[in-house]
Amino acid sequence: MTDPRDAYTEAYLAARDNPEQFWGEAARALHWDVPWERVLDDTKAPLFRWFTGGQLNTCHNAIDRHVANGRGAQAAVIYDSPVTNTIRTISYAELLDEVARFAGVLQSLGVQRGDRVVIYMPMTPETLIGMYACARIGAVHSVVFGGFAPHELAVRIDDAEPKVILTASCGIEVQRMVPYKPLLDDALRLATHQPAHVVVLQRDVHRCELTPGRDHDWAQVMRNAQPVPCVPVLATDPLYVLYTSGTTGQPKGVVRDHGGHAVALHWSMQHVYGMQPGEVFWAASDFGWAVGHSYIVYAPLLYGCTTVVHEGKPVGTPDAGEFWRVIEQHDVRVLFTAPTAFRAIKREDPQGTFFTRYDLSRFRALFLAGERLDPDTYHWARALLQKPVVDHWWQTETGWPVAANCLGLTAFPVKPGSPTKPVPGYTVQILDDDGHEVPPNKEGAVVIKLPLPPGTLPTLWRNDARFVETYLSRYPGYYLTGDGGYIDEDGYLFIMGRVDDIIIVAGHNLSTGSMEQALSGHPDVAECAVIGVKDALKTQLPVGLVVLKAGVQRDAASLQAELVQRVREQVGPVANFRQVAIVARLPKTRSGKVLRKTMRAIADGDAWSVPATIDDPTTLSEITTALQQLGLARAPIIQIGGE
Repeated sequence: MTDPRDAYTEAYLAARDNPEQFWGEAARALHWDVPWERVLDDTKAPLFRWFTGGQLNTCHNAIDRHVANGRGAQAAVIYDSPVTNTIRTISYAELLDEVARFAGVLQSLGVQRGDRVVIYMPMTPETLIGMYACARIGAVHSVVFGGFAPHELAVRIDDAEPKVILTASCGIEVQRMVPYKPLLDDALRLATHQPAHVVVLQRDVHRCELTPGRDHDWAQVMRNAQPVPCVPVLATDPLYVLYTSGTTGQPKGVVRDHGGHAVALHWSMQHVYGMQPGEVFWAASDFGWAVGHSYIVYAPLLYGCTTVVHEGKPVGTPDAGEFWRVIEQHDVRVLFTAPTAFRAIKREDPQGTFFTRYDLSRFRALFLAGERLDPDTYHWARALLQKPVVDHWWQTETGWPVAANCLGLTAFPVKPGSPTKPVPGYTVQILDDDGHEVPPNKEGAVVIKLPLPPGTLPTLWRNDARFVETYLSRYPGYYLTGDGGYIDEDGYLFIMGRVDDIIIVAGHNLSTGSMEQALSGHPDVAECAVIGVKDALKTQLPVGLVVLKAGVQRDAASLQAELVQRVREQVGPVANFRQVAIVARLPKTRSGKVLRKTMRAIADGDAWSVPATIDDPTTLSEITTALQQLGLARAPIIQIGGE
């Protein structure tokens, strides 16, 4: 640690050594209908709960409370949509009216406290309104990324069992319009569970047909809607369920509770991001991801800031100056986005020509997360902006940053490649395979000591056992992040990559298992593997390797096109799956484990070794040839007998 007098260390030690006092004080900044009985409830450890017995309402704390305290005229939401040429500012008072009335719509459709509402919508204010309307009446929302493939949407519908689904007629991308209603209709044909009602936001660019008796036009139901008050809920009640990206089969639904979530996000706005109430905060993400939930919808409004809802891209809507325009035009003080966005801007405008056209003198800091921030991108952004560029690290499961350079506490010198130090509330350690803490600079499993702080997942949706098995069983007393990394001699954390089958594509965590499931379902495929290979723009891109069934004779190009289309249909375009090689065999250990790590190293051009446990070393030569034909695989073999 550093000098114990600095603000970061003081907060870190207080949260570590006396979490009940630390978080109890943080919670007093919010309005509670009923005070909590216990700040930290460990009676069912390792399943911990925060603020048990307390009652509050997230919507009240994010909207009603600010109107009552004189912020009614302040902008709550700025909707900026270059793809529709629309800019709309919604004040806190106006947002309160729309949310209260749409909550009335949901109640009129039979939605009660504890019922689920699936939201499958684009980047429009109505999506945020729908989320807050659920929170207002104690319903549980589950947002699915707009445009997700019908199969993936169907399994989420079956798991959440929503009473109502909210959707839109379409989403709008850079050069195309994506009709949502046909995708939803296909998903409902696949799903076992059928919602009682679907509410559809009809957009001017494309209007869709409604199913009589089930579907309702958003604008029509809002015309006569009656506002309803906030319903106090238990702090431990679920606010939402967010399914981790790319899950298949029985999906993994991350639960977020009301109390801990509100407390942690409110605290983070000041202490991590250095914001003040009344300022404009912009998270350039999507509602369907954890960043969108936490830092577009909830955290800025809980803290009394203005949030930006941007329906556009960093390039192409219309050019590489889009981010700079939004920052200048709306007086954004802090931007949070993914490194992919800045790599795209750098690719289109390496000299920063567009940047010079805008005044960003009031802009304070750029935060980047969602994937590893490579040093080249960090240095380019830092040189261009001449403002702090903060790499920070967290997960869907944690809901808010685990490690960051906390600008609201103490700003430390930057080490490119590191998200700096653990945020107060998180005790991060590096363990070896036997559960022993390793010395500085030695890689191991990145874990977080229990209890996790408020705002993190208390469990998985309807599946405590899977939560324990997935996250808490490998190292008793610790939460397993699934990432590998190390902590250096100065206490800086370095995340080196996932230790499971999750790859990061343009800031989105996607399971290679879901893509393998799509490929293996093709009638000509005997077995397959999908690996994530390095990509300068999108961090990683998936590459498929398939073995055909005996006797199958196919034209390679047509088969590859069919396989790419299967992944697109079953996982979605977000996977960016475009490359597939047909191989005779997959390299495996003698026990039958496919050597994905070795294949990744070959594809990435990293040094690799022949594993001592391999069944047939000649398979690696075959894979190398196949990957070379895709323009990959340039690395040498360094030794026999590696892992």
